[in-house]
Amino acid sequence: MTETTTGTAATATTAGTGTGTGTGTTSLTGNYNLDAAHTRIGFSARHAMVTKVRGAFNEFAGSGYFDQDNPANSHVELTIKAASIDTRNADRDTHLRSNDFLAMDEYPEIAFKSTAVDKADQDHYNVSGDLTIKGVTKPVTVGFEFTGSAVDPWGNLRLGFEGSTAINRRDWGVNWNAALEAGGVLISDKVTLEFEIAAVKAA
Repeated sequence: MTETTTGTAATATTAGTGTGTGTGTTSLTGNYNLDAAHTRIGFSARHAMVTKVRGAFNEFAGSGYFDQDNPANSHVELTIKAASIDTRNADRDTHLRSNDFLAMDEYPEIAFKSTAVDKADQDHYNVSGDLTIKGVTKPVTVGFEFTGSAVDPWGNLRLGFEGSTAINRRDWGVNWNAALEAGGVLISDKVTLEFEIAAVKAA
């Protein structure tokens, strides 16, 4: 199952050629590493049919290559530590790490590897790839907005992206749920993955 949503909330390091700041005529083409200190990889899901629970993963690493002249040559890889899930509730996080959800002892990592990068318009890109959760690999497409480029005070070229996509967690074998007395279920099958990306060009 593949779902695409162009969002304002960014899986991974890609790049764009939109309106940057501070880079002058500097080429954006090159290898990039994810700046974990300034990147958020999050998610949200409906709880008890009426509210949303939001969380994020605190440990991850990613790298990629961007071809400014031909974005189709670009690619990205991302690895997330499942145990780093954080919803600001210790009991809930423990449950999410268990076999009911991520089964982190058996599947300690969540991974994404791109298979295609398509430029939608001046500042938007669709990044398609394989998402692996609990040992199950399925295709997804994430719509990203290029939010700008800049050279920081230490001379590093930085790119920013924001994006999101909605997936059905059951497609990856994350099936646990509980029925509500008034009808419905405790947790939605739909989970929105949210990405706010800072990428630094490798030396």
